[in-house]
Parts: sequence; C-alpha cells; structure tokens
Amino acid sequence: MAAVSRARNDGAPLYAGTAGWTLPRDEQPRFPGEGSHLRRYAAVLPAAEINTSFYRSHRASTWERWAAQVPEDFRFSAKLPRAITHTARLVDADAALDGFLAEVGHLGDRLGCVLVQLPPSLRFGAEVAGAFFRALRERHAGAVACEPRHATWFTPEADALLAGASVARVAADPARAPGADEPGGWAGLAYWRLHGSPRMYYSAYEPAYLAALAARIAEARRRGPVWCIFDNTTLGAATGNALDILQRLTSPAE
Repeated sequence: MAAVSRARNDGAPLYAGTAGWTLPRDEQPRFPGEGSHLRRYAAVLPAAEINTSFYRSHRASTWERWAAQVPEDFRFSAKLPRAITHTARLVDADAALDGFLAEVGHLGDRLGCVLVQLPPSLRFGAEVAGAFFRALRERHAGAVACEPRHATWFTPEADALLAGASVARVAADPARAPGADEPGGWAGLAYWRLHGSPRMYYSAYEPAYLAALAARIAEARRRGPVWCIFDNTTLGAATGNALDILQRLTSPAE
C-alpha cells in the first residue's frame, strides 16, 4: 500500500476526500486491505462528505458507528436534508434543523462541517437567507459551508450576508455562474466541491488542473481550514483525484 502522508502541515488543516467512501477497484491497493470500506478509506484520506443525509434520516447507531471507525483527526461533512433546502426552500425549517442537528450530533467531534446545498432554482433573498442562517447559527457553532447554484447568490450582497453568519460559500466546478469557482462568503473557511468536468460526476480531473487547484488550496490554507471534496464518483475518478491533491499538499518537504 502506498499510503499518503499526513505528516506535513503547511498551514491550517486540509480535509481532502470524496463524497461517500467507496473504494474503486483500481485504487484499492493504495488503502489497507482489512476492515470496512470506511475504516480503510479513513486510514489514508482525512475527510469524507456524507451525502445520504440529504435524502434520508439515519439512526443514532449509524452515525455513532461511522464516528467509531475513523481516526481522531478524521472529519465528516454532512449535507443538510433536501426537506430543508429543496422542499421548504429555507423557510420555516426550525423543526427540521433541530432534527438534523440532533442526528449529526452523534458524530461527536468527528463532525467537521455542515453543508447546505441549495437548489439551482433558489434565488438569493436577503430576508429568507438571513433568517435561515441566523436560525442555523443559533443551533450550531461549528463550520458551515453553503453551495448556492443560482446566479443571484454570486454578488457582494450575498457574500456579505454569508460572511456575517460565518458561512463559507463553496467553490464549485463546473461553475454555474461567474465567480462560482472561487471561495466566497466567510474567509475563515474554504470549501471546494469538484463534480467532474467536462462530464459532471464522471470525468476525472487532469494533472494540470489538480496542480493549479493545489496552488489555490495552499494559498487558502494561510487563512483557515480548507475542504476539498471530489464528487466525480460515478466511475470512481473521485478517489484518485483526492489522493492526488492530498499527495501534492502533504508530501514530506524535500
């Protein structure tokens, strides 16, 4: 097994990983051979994004089992349920927020970030967004990242609102609007979500793209923690890309 080093730390923490923790056949030799997929994954990569929480609730025992299988420095990002973001569209969501946060609380200190992914049709509205993020912040003091997908969110007004709530705006690829591929909102956290390009969820990123991304991440780590999550999982490209970016940023210095 060619393990990726976690030894070097040139700045704030780097949480690189994939959406989920599937281990594609071609990448399995780079992970330990024994244990559950999550245990093997977490021995090499320092973070994973839980997307299943977007679709359904999980038992307390499930969250606790996940937390128990990873090292102390491993962190999960958990996506907010679609009942809040897509059905309620951030309105009158207090009860649903309480339920979700009670669930993810079973991760304990392995919960590293809450991810709020918005539907592409949801326009920015200061009143609705402000009320929602205030409600979230009254309940959760940890890291929060928001991935808006309507062009109206990529404005100084929207960035200022997110910054005021200490919410990072996700840098996404492919970008749905000008500026969407750069981090925004609160500058104390940067969160990249890479969905694959040119074909979303399928395409692997080329070495030249990953080299440029590594340079951007290195700069962002001067300001605060960085998440880099690859969501191009359909054909297994995410795992290799995550290993590549981690290797570029954590290999022992010469």
